[in-house]
Amino acid sequence: MSDQIRVLIVDDIPETRDHLTKLLGFEADMTVVGAAASGREAIALATSLLPDVVLMDINMPDMDGIAATEVLSSTVPTAAVVMMSVQGEADYLRRSMLAGAREFLVKPFSSDELSASIRQVWTRERDKITRLVLPAPAATPANGTRPHHGRGQVVAFFSPKGGVGRTTMAVNVAVSAVTELHKKVCLVDGSFQFGDVGVLLNLNPKNMSIADLAPELQAGGEFDSLDSFVVTHSSGVRVLLAPPSPEMAELITPTGIRQVLEALRIEHDMVFVDCAAGINDTTLAVLDTADVILTMLTLEITSIKNMRLFLEIAERLGYEEGKVKLVLNRADGNLGIRVADVEHSIGRKVDYTIVSDGRSVVYALNRGIPFVLTSKEAQVSQDVINLARAIAGELPLPSSEEVRKPAPRKSLFAWR
Repeated sequence: MSDQIRVLIVDDIPETRDHLTKLLGFEADMTVVGAAASGREAIALATSLLPDVVLMDINMPDMDGIAATEVLSSTVPTAAVVMMSVQGEADYLRRSMLAGAREFLVKPFSSDELSASIRQVWTRERDKITRLVLPAPAATPANGTRPHHGRGQVVAFFSPKGGVGRTTMAVNVAVSAVTELHKKVCLVDGSFQFGDVGVLLNLNPKNMSIADLAPELQAGGEFDSLDSFVVTHSSGVRVLLAPPSPEMAELITPTGIRQVLEALRIEHDMVFVDCAAGINDTTLAVLDTADVILTMLTLEITSIKNMRLFLEIAERLGYEEGKVKLVLNRADGNLGIRVADVEHSIGRKVDYTIVSDGRSVVYALNRGIPFVLTSKEAQVSQDVINLARAIAGELPLPSSEEVRKPAPRKSLFAWR
């Protein structure tokens, strides 16, 4: 059958090879084409058998699985490697992915985990090959717009403190840009350890994520297959999800995320990135690449204090005036802190405010549906839509005079 997944098993223990062969024998869409006891034997068999998927153990005599995977990546590039190991440490995972492995299974694993991993890897590789071989259609899209091949805008959602609604805003602004402004949008989950974009959109990061791009990044940033790792949400937003497990965040380097964002901006009008709270090397790479940084804060003392510190850092980083925009979320005058107090404390005007509406926001969040879709007429949705319009240039942005530092004076929140 042409749709059979051809599998080569590589393990130095005969019992393990026999066990895996029997397990895969129960899968109607898979066939084991060979078995090898070492890395060198695996390379020889893969060259002659041309399997679709190679189940590769790491610790083997003669040549280990990582070294064998590096050779297969260049000699038999159509063979996708699924690495197996009893050791699940992050270093093994990182080295395996950098060598070219597409999946990592920690022994012992179930039959369902094994078959699901093989199918997912095979599906991704098949889609990638299809995109590389078939020419892109030249027809004009049904909506009459031409394919985008310019330099799209990269917008980073950032906050020096968690819990301010950053991810919720990033998701809903991205959806608004598609549904209301009819832009071609990609949303990147830049919280690589504990990203929540997939949860808010009911998307599963195990199917594909930015971690799967690690081999391409190490190979020099060739992104012919970038679309293979982007999931399209029902709203039309294209999403590049965070890795499915925290340790895989190590695969994402500052250079790598810059390359990803530059590649995405070529094919999209707007690229939104939901950054992790706090500052690290990869977050700084996103902020440096971004055209606009929407920095979120709330009417809380700790949030205001952290915002002051970040603005000082942004100034030292040399970000041009107007790149950093302040977004006050959950703007509620009943919390004991006024917007004017916040502005005097941080030394500049707030650019945008989002009304507080816990009922609409939490209800939509728990359903995994953006509130701009479930409660479009609510004021919080209108604020978010207007924010999207301002970012896209359809509403006037605050002038530099409007965000200029006000005359200093003592206030309750001027800690230093």
